[in-house]
Amino acid sequence: MKDEIFYDTNILIYAYDETEPEKRSVCKNLVEEVFKGKRNGVVSNQVLGELFRALVEKLKVSAQDAKSIVYGIIDSVNWKKINYNENIIKKAINVTIEFKAKFWDAVIAETMKENEIVKIYTENEDDFKKIPGIKVINPFK
Repeated sequence: MKDEIFYDTNILIYAYDETEPEKRSVCKNLVEEVFKGKRNGVVSNQVLGELFRALVEKLKVSAQDAKSIVYGIIDSVNWKKINYNENIIKKAINVTIEFKAKFWDAVIAETMKENEIVKIYTENEDDFKKIPGIKVINPFK
Protein backbone atom coordinates (compact mmCIF):
# COMPACT_ATOMS: atom_id res chain seq x y z
CA MET A 1 0.00 0.00 0.00
CA LYS A 2 1.31 3.42 -0.89
CA ASP A 3 2.43 5.76 1.90
CA GLU A 4 2.27 3.17 4.65
CA ILE A 5 3.65 4.43 7.93
CA PHE A 6 4.58 2.22 10.84
CA TYR A 7 3.31 3.37 14.24
CA ASP A 8 5.76 2.82 17.09
CA THR A 9 4.39 1.85 20.49
CA ASN A 10 5.00 5.28 22.00
CA ILE A 11 2.67 6.93 19.48
CA LEU A 12 -0.13 4.50 20.31
CA ILE A 13 0.42 4.91 24.05
CA TYR A 14 0.28 8.71 23.85
CA ALA A 15 -3.06 8.44 22.04
CA TYR A 16 -4.49 7.12 25.33
CA ASP A 17 -2.27 8.96 27.84
CA GLU A 18 -4.29 11.60 29.66
CA THR A 19 -1.20 12.84 31.57
CA GLU A 20 0.33 14.19 28.33
CA PRO A 21 -2.50 16.26 26.78
CA GLU A 22 -0.47 17.88 23.98
CA LYS A 23 1.11 14.62 22.84
CA ARG A 24 -2.21 12.85 23.30
CA SER A 25 -3.94 15.29 20.95
CA VAL A 26 -1.37 14.77 18.18
CA CYS A 27 -1.27 10.98 18.53
CA LYS A 28 -5.00 10.52 19.01
CA ASN A 29 -5.52 12.32 15.70
CA LEU A 30 -2.93 10.13 13.93
CA VAL A 31 -4.53 6.97 15.30
CA GLU A 32 -8.10 8.06 14.53
CA GLU A 33 -7.15 8.88 10.95
CA VAL A 34 -6.06 5.27 10.45
CA PHE A 35 -9.30 3.95 11.91
CA LYS A 36 -11.18 6.24 9.50
CA GLY A 37 -9.10 5.10 6.52
CA LYS A 38 -7.46 8.50 6.00
CA ARG A 39 -3.93 7.19 6.74
CA ASN A 40 -2.25 3.87 5.99
CA GLY A 41 -1.17 2.76 9.45
CA VAL A 42 0.91 -0.32 10.15
CA VAL A 43 1.72 -2.09 13.42
CA SER A 44 3.48 -5.32 14.28
CA ASN A 45 2.59 -8.06 16.72
CA GLN A 46 5.48 -6.78 18.85
CA VAL A 47 3.95 -3.29 19.09
CA LEU A 48 0.52 -4.70 19.92
CA GLY A 49 2.01 -6.68 22.81
CA GLU A 50 4.00 -3.68 24.03
CA LEU A 51 0.88 -1.52 23.82
CA PHE A 52 -1.17 -3.86 25.99
CA ARG A 53 1.59 -4.08 28.58
CA ALA A 54 2.12 -0.30 28.69
CA LEU A 55 -1.59 0.46 28.92
CA VAL A 56 -1.99 -1.85 31.90
CA GLU A 57 1.33 -1.33 33.68
CA LYS A 58 2.20 2.31 32.93
CA LEU A 59 -1.13 4.02 32.31
CA LYS A 60 -3.02 1.80 34.77
CA VAL A 61 -5.80 1.12 32.27
CA SER A 62 -7.87 -1.90 33.28
CA ALA A 63 -6.86 -5.10 31.52
CA GLN A 64 -10.35 -5.30 30.00
CA ASP A 65 -10.14 -1.76 28.57
CA ALA A 66 -6.59 -2.40 27.30
CA LYS A 67 -7.85 -5.58 25.66
CA SER A 68 -10.59 -3.58 23.90
CA ILE A 69 -8.05 -1.05 22.62
CA VAL A 70 -5.64 -3.68 21.30
CA TYR A 71 -8.43 -5.85 19.85
CA GLY A 72 -9.80 -2.73 18.15
CA ILE A 73 -6.56 -2.34 16.22
CA ILE A 74 -6.26 -6.07 15.54
CA ASP A 75 -9.83 -6.30 14.24
CA SER A 76 -9.71 -3.09 12.19
CA VAL A 77 -9.44 -3.57 8.44
CA ASN A 78 -7.79 -0.14 8.24
CA TRP A 79 -4.72 -1.16 10.25
CA LYS A 80 -2.19 -3.36 8.49
CA LYS A 81 -0.65 -5.90 10.85
CA ILE A 82 2.81 -7.34 10.15
CA ASN A 83 4.86 -9.96 11.99
CA TYR A 84 8.45 -11.02 12.39
CA ASN A 85 10.01 -14.43 11.98
CA GLU A 86 13.31 -16.14 12.75
CA ASN A 87 15.06 -14.59 9.72
CA ILE A 88 14.11 -11.11 10.90
CA ILE A 89 15.51 -11.97 14.34
CA LYS A 90 18.82 -12.91 12.68
CA LYS A 91 18.88 -9.61 10.78
CA ALA A 92 17.98 -7.68 13.94
CA ILE A 93 20.84 -9.32 15.83
CA ASN A 94 23.25 -8.25 13.10
CA VAL A 95 21.87 -4.69 13.10
CA THR A 96 22.21 -4.57 16.87
CA ILE A 97 25.85 -5.58 16.66
CA GLU A 98 26.83 -3.54 13.61
CA PHE A 99 24.99 -0.28 14.36
CA LYS A 100 24.76 -0.53 18.15
CA ALA A 101 20.99 -0.32 17.90
CA LYS A 102 18.64 -1.52 20.62
CA PHE A 103 17.51 -5.06 19.84
CA TRP A 104 13.73 -4.54 19.91
CA ASP A 105 14.04 -1.39 17.79
CA ALA A 106 16.10 -3.43 15.32
CA VAL A 107 13.35 -6.07 15.24
CA ILE A 108 10.79 -3.38 14.39
CA ALA A 109 13.05 -1.89 11.72
CA GLU A 110 13.80 -5.24 10.10
CA THR A 111 10.11 -6.21 10.22
CA MET A 112 9.31 -2.94 8.49
CA LYS A 113 11.95 -3.46 5.80
CA GLU A 114 10.80 -7.04 5.19
CA ASN A 115 7.34 -5.57 4.45
CA GLU A 116 8.71 -2.70 2.33
CA ILE A 117 7.78 -0.02 4.86
CA VAL A 118 10.39 2.68 5.34
CA LYS A 119 8.64 5.36 7.44
CA ILE A 120 7.97 5.20 11.16
CA TYR A 121 6.09 7.56 13.45
CA THR A 122 8.04 7.60 16.69
CA GLU A 123 9.32 9.87 19.39
CA ASN A 124 12.39 7.63 19.56
CA GLU A 125 14.41 9.36 16.84
CA ASP A 126 17.94 8.70 18.06
CA ASP A 127 17.67 4.91 18.19
CA PHE A 128 15.87 4.44 14.87
CA LYS A 129 18.14 6.86 13.00
CA LYS A 130 21.02 4.46 13.67
CA ILE A 131 19.35 1.87 11.47
CA PRO A 132 19.84 2.21 7.70
CA GLY A 133 16.76 2.21 5.50
CA ILE A 134 14.35 3.73 8.03
CA LYS A 135 12.92 7.26 7.79
CA VAL A 136 11.93 8.59 11.20
CA ILE A 137 9.00 10.98 11.52
CA ASN A 138 8.61 12.57 14.94
CA PRO A 139 5.07 14.00 14.97
CA PHE A 140 5.95 16.31 17.86
CA LYS A 141 8.40 18.37 15.79
